[in-house]
Amino acid sequence: MAIDPASLPYQQDITGCLSTKIGDVGLSPSQLDALCDEASGALASVKSGLAAGRFRGIAQANEASDLAGLSVISEHFAQKFDDLVVVATGGSNLGATAISTLLDPYRTSRRVHFLDNLDAHTFAALLAGLDLTRTGFFAISKSGSTMEVLAQILVCIDALSGVVDETLLAQHVLVVSEPGDSPLRQIAQRYGFETLDHDPDIGGRYSVLSLVGMLPTLFIGLDAGKVREGANLILNASLTVTDARQSAPALGAALAVGMHRHLGVDINVFMPYSNRLVQFSRWYSQLWAESLGKGGVGLTPLRASGPVDQHSLLQLFLDGPNDKLFTLLGCRGDGGGATIRRNGLAIDKIDYLEGRTIAEVVEASYRATAETLVNRGRPTRLIDVNDLNEQTLGALFMHFMLETVLAADLLGVNPFDQPAVDDGKVLARGYLEQLA
Repeated sequence: MAIDPASLPYQQDITGCLSTKIGDVGLSPSQLDALCDEASGALASVKSGLAAGRFRGIAQANEASDLAGLSVISEHFAQKFDDLVVVATGGSNLGATAISTLLDPYRTSRRVHFLDNLDAHTFAALLAGLDLTRTGFFAISKSGSTMEVLAQILVCIDALSGVVDETLLAQHVLVVSEPGDSPLRQIAQRYGFETLDHDPDIGGRYSVLSLVGMLPTLFIGLDAGKVREGANLILNASLTVTDARQSAPALGAALAVGMHRHLGVDINVFMPYSNRLVQFSRWYSQLWAESLGKGGVGLTPLRASGPVDQHSLLQLFLDGPNDKLFTLLGCRGDGGGATIRRNGLAIDKIDYLEGRTIAEVVEASYRATAETLVNRGRPTRLIDVNDLNEQTLGALFMHFMLETVLAADLLGVNPFDQPAVDDGKVLARGYLEQLA
């Protein structure tokens, strides 16, 4: 039985991308229909793949039995430590970082620091500013041989050794890596660190619903079950239909590939109107780029943030080349915020602000930008979020994972490998080996 789209945590509107709204710079109904027919076939492939045990990252939405054990581990760390440092990079980090932004950083005693990008100054400053006796570390690498993770965890161990007896080191560090005799596993064995298995069939950029994303989520006191619940809601909404037009992720994939195929639009601008979705846009950007950019094929993600980038990028978006598909995310339930008062100031030009909330100003900016883009003939998709919470974020994770996998099917590429990236990793290790 199909799920009513109005009951989902977000609503998608693609009318601003169609020729009936923006003329010949938009997809025609017949073009969209043909792409939806293809996407329906791709959706059927995903369904059969899930039934056969594939798409493990997506299938995590249906898991629940592991959360009790992960809760015990996270609570152990939360009771012993004030700070948690997540040593990971790329997809193994971006999903959990996106979830953490739901938490008010000014009202929690549980602080999580994500060592995503390897940077000497930032890394040193972080370690110097922490009470390491009250700090735990999660070291996450699917392969167990990621250079940045190995470099950072070795430095972290060295720093810990200066303030903690070696017999207590094991209490501070948890390792997540796929089974095997990897360097990270060997380090864990040497120091007696608890090690959890990373599913070998889940790539980093699809791992947010696995223990990789759920452990940090639980540590900071957010509801990991709700994240998966939201993801499962979108997954089931797509699995219970056969027509891509009734699946928001499948319709999104058909739209993006259709704009590329028929109109030469290769840049996908992702522009949330909430600071709490800025890190989500970083997760999306890696997912989209690394999954679709293969063999000369690909659609380029471009991150922007509203309202701030209305004062920087919007001029280009409106008056530059018409080679972009825009996805704007609005958050109606993103809190009212402070109410604006003139406090007796007799200034006519600020009358329109009197009595409005900050959230209303952001909402007005979102709506105005979307309308302006459409009026300029710029293909614009809207995603309206009702209330930004764990369930909603889980729903958005699933939407864009499905949209990416389905778009890859339509483009004829494998969404789960990254062969070109591996070449650079080999060269970087070679340069280090050559240093005197």
